[in-house]
Amino acid sequence: MTVSQADLANAIRALAMDAVEQAKSGHPGMPMGMADVATVLWTRFLKFDPQHPDWPDRDRFVLSAGHGSMLLYALLYLAGYPDMTLDELRRFRQLGARTAGHPEHGHAFGIETTTGPLGQGLGNSVGMALAERHLAARFGEDLVGHFTYVIAGDGCLMEGISHEAASLAGHLGLGRLIVLFDDNGISIDGPTSLSVSDDQVARFEAYGWHATRVDGHDPAAVERAIAAARTETGRPSLIACKTVIGKGAPTKAGKNSAHGSPLGAAEIEGARATLGWHHPPFVIPDEILATWRDAGARGAADHEAWETRLAGSACREEFDRAIASGLPADLATTVNDQKRKLSAERPAPASRKASQMALEILTAAVPEMVGGSADLTHSNLTNTAATAPMAKGSYGGRYVNFGVREHAMVAAMNGMAVHGGIIPYGGTFLVFADYCRPALRLAALMRQRVIFVATHDSIGLGEDGPTHQPVEQLASLRAIPNMLVFRPADAVETTECWELALRSSEGPSTLALTRQELPTLRTEHTDENLCARGAYLLRDPARRDVTILGTGSEVHLALAAADQLAAAGIEAAVVTMPSWELFERQDPAYRAAVLGIAPRVAVEAASPFGWTRYVASEADVVCMRGFGASGPFKQLYQHFGITAEHVAERARALLAVGPHGEEHST
Repeated sequence: MTVSQADLANAIRALAMDAVEQAKSGHPGMPMGMADVATVLWTRFLKFDPQHPDWPDRDRFVLSAGHGSMLLYALLYLAGYPDMTLDELRRFRQLGARTAGHPEHGHAFGIETTTGPLGQGLGNSVGMALAERHLAARFGEDLVGHFTYVIAGDGCLMEGISHEAASLAGHLGLGRLIVLFDDNGISIDGPTSLSVSDDQVARFEAYGWHATRVDGHDPAAVERAIAAARTETGRPSLIACKTVIGKGAPTKAGKNSAHGSPLGAAEIEGARATLGWHHPPFVIPDEILATWRDAGARGAADHEAWETRLAGSACREEFDRAIASGLPADLATTVNDQKRKLSAERPAPASRKASQMALEILTAAVPEMVGGSADLTHSNLTNTAATAPMAKGSYGGRYVNFGVREHAMVAAMNGMAVHGGIIPYGGTFLVFADYCRPALRLAALMRQRVIFVATHDSIGLGEDGPTHQPVEQLASLRAIPNMLVFRPADAVETTECWELALRSSEGPSTLALTRQELPTLRTEHTDENLCARGAYLLRDPARRDVTILGTGSEVHLALAAADQLAAAGIEAAVVTMPSWELFERQDPAYRAAVLGIAPRVAVEAASPFGWTRYVASEADVVCMRGFGASGPFKQLYQHFGITAEHVAERARALLAVGPHGEEHST
């Protein structure tokens, strides 16, 4: 049997329609439509080795149109990835299977990133391509020289993130990024003409991309287009592949009915006849499978040659550590030297400035740290002496000017993180977390070490007013599973929180930082990272009549309130809570000892939502009850009643009435 390119592509189509049919849900149309393009890419160009799937210099393949996940799973099985078995394809979309409804990073090798929310994979790919160029500049083209390929659909290019990501990629000249656009003209509602009439090729040319059109069902034409794109070293490429969704389905091909539901037994029978695929479900003839496995084995020689180059490289140890994103053994010493200095000198910087002070020492010690900002560098203070900017053709720096592209910034940071070799951090105002929340959520879902620097974290930013003053954002970020949210109270806590974010290799972190200056509260040095407990006692009187809880810029107000209460004979403990998430991880005995049994009041210049896990009711939270206002920050704190006096007043009221309304006295 002579195996043709059509036979190889039809194997993908058959597996896709069979798996979706067996699962009774899924998206067969895109895999069937893009099977020809994917076959050319995977058999002629993609550099990978299924027996060494974590090879650092492999090409990255991103299925941004993640609903077509059976395309990826079929490719991984056919190419010979050991953990993607035929049984896994049969278990498509079943609980516990590697073959989830949308590709999930970590479920199987070859799933480079989690996709499904349209456009996210495209944003990730920009970070991957930038990571590749940066690491090539650092370690040389002998060790780092690979491409990032993306399959994106009409929906990906309609999403706003596609503009941000494509604009950034064009500006940076990421020539090793190649996007294969599934130009099938169909969306869920029907033809894309219902909602969009963009000329995508002209659009991407305007971004500075190389862009071209090709018949996606002409393998020779696709091969020529990809080969040409690989020569575009100074600009990324878009190849608009004109395809037929559900190709081969006799009545549903080219229609939205092929998009998001099983084809049905009769339609599949007709598709088998149309395609000339006369084999039972999930059966791939030996000759076709062998040809696919030979294609999967193409990269073994490249991988072996690369291992030889790595073994002879003078920077092997450094390269291995970078790819593992390991931290220096003396990091704790570096951090403690900084803490000791701060406790002795007692400066009063804004926590955003304290963050920059921490970053100065950390970026000097950890060369894998690559930072950036969404056009707020001098407000976020995310740049340091060690982080020179990257630019088109010059990728050796460690700072990215992301421009006003918050969503693409975080998506790109996710791509850098899953690529490996980089610990990304990026900044904007906390209120603009809403502009990048989908990417923050995916960082948490993938458990990636991505650090979100969120400055101007309350009404303390002052005159810019309620459009820029976050109120509900802290609560919403704390609601994201796997996300650590830090709100440090002074420069010492800020330094500790940065260390914790760097050590948090199982999920992202947000650092919520102030514009206004804060006094140093930790004036006695300890080598222990107290913030690692999430919350701890700053003031621990012998007798505890009431406990005041606070975070960030309000902790010094809690201490001032405790002083006022002490003058009236009321002993108040003060608990600083830089990270609720870390506090919840502590053992019950520690949490009970910190919280105590006395009535509790909390203070935070944000929504009270969530505080009732620590206080009896939202009435016991001195906080924001609505949006802010424009004005000097000290006046705003007075105007909204977030003061030491109000904290003390609420504590006295609790002691008079009791946390549940009963009479109570000290």
